[in-house]
Amino acid sequence: MTTDVATYLSEGCGRCSLGGTPECKVHTWQQELTELRRIVLECGLDEECKWGVPCYTFQGKNIIMVSALKDGAIISFFKGSLLQDEPGLLSFAGENSQVAKIARFTRAEEILKVEELLKTYIFEAVEVEKAGLKVQKSTAPELPKELLRKFGEMPAFREAFEALTPGRQRGYLLHFSQPKQSATRTTRIEKCLPKIFAGKGMQE
Repeated sequence: MTTDVATYLSEGCGRCSLGGTPECKVHTWQQELTELRRIVLECGLDEECKWGVPCYTFQGKNIIMVSALKDGAIISFFKGSLLQDEPGLLSFAGENSQVAKIARFTRAEEILKVEELLKTYIFEAVEVEKAGLKVQKSTAPELPKELLRKFGEMPAFREAFEALTPGRQRGYLLHFSQPKQSATRTTRIEKCLPKIFAGKGMQE
């Protein structure tokens, strides 16, 4: 993986074979990433490269990441759910996310229009970290009876499921619990067996 921000902006995160090629999504959103980086640095945060992407910290604590997705450049707030967001600029980072929030942009002009608002959010995110605030996560969904039955039939499956990260477990539990009919819940569980045994989450 990429270990410095300059390389990220020129070649990508290094986590896939497209790194360093014109097809890398970083090249699609180069201008937008540059503007987001400038705004964050102007707020005085320290710049590092973590997980192959630009990460911005305050006194060693993660505050923000800036990165490229297929459909836009994003600025991600690690504790975004604790920020005041009356304009509704931010959204949760993923279907099952309860903490991180992001703002997504597809044009540099969009970023410039909300530059001062973004800076307000960045300064607030630093204050949240200074205060040591933590997000109160909701409890995980109950294990459906169909999943418990499958655990009984396949002890190795229980081990594989329990070895997943809490976030991945939660994603599967929400997916399994949604259908009203038991047969549909069972089908969903069986379809996800290969991914769970591989240690992967729902969207991987």
